[in-house]
Amino acid sequence: MKLAFLAAGTAEAARARDAFVARYDSVEPELADIIVALGGDGFMLEMLHRFLDRNIPVYGMNLGTVGFLLNEYAPDDLPARIGRATPVELYALRMRAVQVDGTVVDGLAINEVSVFRETRQAAALSIDIDGVNRLPELVCDGVMVATPAGSTAYNLSAHGPIIPLGANILALTPISAFRPRRWRGALLSSETRFRIRVLDPKKRPVSAVADFTEVRDVVDVEVWEDRDKRFQLLFDPEHNLEERILKEQFIP
Repeated sequence: MKLAFLAAGTAEAARARDAFVARYDSVEPELADIIVALGGDGFMLEMLHRFLDRNIPVYGMNLGTVGFLLNEYAPDDLPARIGRATPVELYALRMRAVQVDGTVVDGLAINEVSVFRETRQAAALSIDIDGVNRLPELVCDGVMVATPAGSTAYNLSAHGPIIPLGANILALTPISAFRPRRWRGALLSSETRFRIRVLDPKKRPVSAVADFTEVRDVVDVEVWEDRDKRFQLLFDPEHNLEERILKEQFIP
């Protein structure tokens, strides 16, 4: 088992990495069988994006704040812990955004693809589902398509639903919807292809964001699950992601 230890840009994470490298055999990331990520959820997302094309398992230990995607930090018996870990394989979302000038920009998201207003005025959007216009006009601060892994992040803060792993479902969640005011979003098959069109891009400009990729002044955004872009997370059996997602649904 070849391990590569990577740390977030904090002194605590750097010290932990140095201690692991001194204690366990380590290799460069390009030669590793498993990446050990030391940091918070943001750093974990960075590592998943960095190694997405290799589909290499990532075992994270929390040295950040929330640590929803990570295991508890503990330096002892690391090879044995990784050997017992439960793998979770998930898929990224593909975003294809068209800007006002016709430029096309692709992006990948592990948590969500979001469309946001750029100015004080609300965005005016139209939403197609698999080529059928289901919502002719949504006036809002924005809207997002969230994965199961991302459903407990920004999606949950925007009052979207939590999605169990393996449900093969994506969440379409509005952000501060003004009209129709009572629309709370939708749960759709992971095979769904979403198209979000900007109705008034000059007066009400809109940005699109896929995790770390931001595209300003868009007129058309397509989103779908890219089955060629898989990523693997490793969790201690007592801290598996399915159990965490289940517990989140019963927090008062």
